[in-house]
Parts: sequence; structure tokens; C-alpha cells
Amino acid sequence: MKAARDVDVPSLVSDAREGRPRAVARLISLVEDAHPALREVMAALAPHTGRAHVVGITGAPGVGKSTTTNALVAAYRSRGARVGVLAVDPSSPFSGGALLGDRIRMSDHAADPEVFIRSMAARGHLGGLSWAAPQAVRVLDAAGCDVVLLETVGVGQSEVEVASTADTTLVLLAPGMGDGIQAAKAGILEVADVLVVNKADREGADRTVRDLRHAVSLADRSEPGTWRPPVLRTEALSGTGVEDVVGALADHLAHLGDAGLRRRRTRRAAREVEALALEAVRRRLGGIDGARLDALAADVVAGRLDPYAAADALAGTSDTTAADPG
Repeated sequence: MKAARDVDVPSLVSDAREGRPRAVARLISLVEDAHPALREVMAALAPHTGRAHVVGITGAPGVGKSTTTNALVAAYRSRGARVGVLAVDPSSPFSGGALLGDRIRMSDHAADPEVFIRSMAARGHLGGLSWAAPQAVRVLDAAGCDVVLLETVGVGQSEVEVASTADTTLVLLAPGMGDGIQAAKAGILEVADVLVVNKADREGADRTVRDLRHAVSLADRSEPGTWRPPVLRTEALSGTGVEDVVGALADHLAHLGDAGLRRRRTRRAAREVEALALEAVRRRLGGIDGARLDALAADVVAGRLDPYAAADALAGTSDTTAADPG
């Protein structure tokens, strides 16, 4: 791994702030690689963050997330917005890289200097988001993106993690792929700020919309001023209904207001700080001799230590050692 001094952080940050794609790509690579210069990078970017509207796009595999993201990019660009897209893909079992990294469906915008598209590998992280995704969002925000679209891996119920990373969460469903009742059972409705039934020209779309609206009506949103997620229809391939989605996303941002947005972002920052702290602990544990872990595990099995005491000993937060069985 290169030393931190081998990276000219001030120049990279300056170039990224000017919207130069190569610099933005380099900064995200530093994030993914957990480069030693990353602390300096984040410190330099911090004063320039907080402007972008971060929209999480989530849903089961096959509902059309990439197609919808592509259509949303076109809609935002027609308004003159600079758009960043962070697509978290399944990891390749061979390389660990993004399996769908070519982003074929978004090739329409590849030559647009005001659109930055980046794939990141989930790398086995549960919840559909790479551990590095929140920091990559921070890079795109600081690079002057007005909107950052965060598209997540379709991995089912655990995908609700996107709600902790986005200002507004858009949940996609499609007819014939699990109706609104199934979505309610999976807890998806609890994190949705905007619900979209894509492929609305297919049979069963009316029922899916009806079920979703009924499920939303049953949710406990009795407090005054509580946001009620709209249920919209789209045909992302043709662009039908996409303008309504953009309008709903803007309405939700306006509903949050400065205070609501600050609360969401504070919770998001708290989770990011916690994740970074846990990652630091994992890295430290990774350097521990495996024999030490095996010995502690043997002590737990033998009843000489409980798992908590063993974990403290492994983490170096306790001097606990097993008693000499002899």
C-alpha cells in the first residue's frame, strides 16, 4: 500500500471540487482501498459537504433499479443538476470487484461531464451497502453534485440499510414480484419515503398500487405533519411517470425542512462514525495471531471463559486470561 505522502491530497480535492471526473474517481478509490491518506482526504472534504440531496434507490432484484436510476439521471440533467450515481453491486466471487461494474444501462450518460457514475462492490457487506459507500457519497457531495443517487444491491429485507444513508429513500416494486402486502411484511414500507411501482404497464400493476396505498394508510402516521409516502407508477424504460417521481423526491426534501434534514444527517453521521470505529477494531483484530483466537475459543468451549471475557481479551480491553487448568 502506498504511503499517505504519495498522494497529493490538496490537488486531488481541488480538482474534485472543480468537477474533474478523474480526481473524483481517484478519491473514491482511496475510500475503497482504505488508503492511509483517507483521513486527510475526509478532513479536506468536510467543509464542502452537506449540499447534495442524497436519494437511496432500493428494491428487490429485477424491479428495474438501474433503469429507473438512468431515467432519473436524465430527468435531473434536464433541470441542469449535476448528478452523482453510486451503484453498489454484488461482489465478484473471483475478484471482489463490482460484478455489474460496466453499468451498461447507464451508458447514455457516460459522456456527460456533469454526471459521475461509479460502481462499488458490496464485498459481502449485509444490507446492500458497501461499508465505504457513506464516505463515497461524501466525496460526490463535496465534488459539487446537486443530487447523489445511491442504488443498492437487491438483497431483500436487509436492504433497508439504505434508509440510514440517504436523505430520501425511494423503494421500487414491480407487478408480479411480490405485492404490497409482502412489502409490508418485509418491513420495507417503514423506510420508504417514496414508493414506486415500476413496469406499471404490466398485468397486476393496479393491484400492487392498491395494496401499497392500503398498507400506507394503515401505518401509524397520526402525528401532525407526518410524511405519508406517495405511491407512484412508472415505466422507466419509456420515462413515463419519472417526472412525478422527481417531484415527489423534491416534495419530501421540502417536507423535511432544515431541521428535519439536520436530524436525519446527524443520525447518518453517527452511524458512519460508529461503522468507522468498528472497522478500526476489525483491522486491529486482524493482526492478532490466529493461535490466540483459537486458544480463547478453546477456553470458552471448556468453560474456563465466557464469550464476553474472551472477546475483551482478544480486543485488548481486558487482561483476562484463562485459569491454569492444572
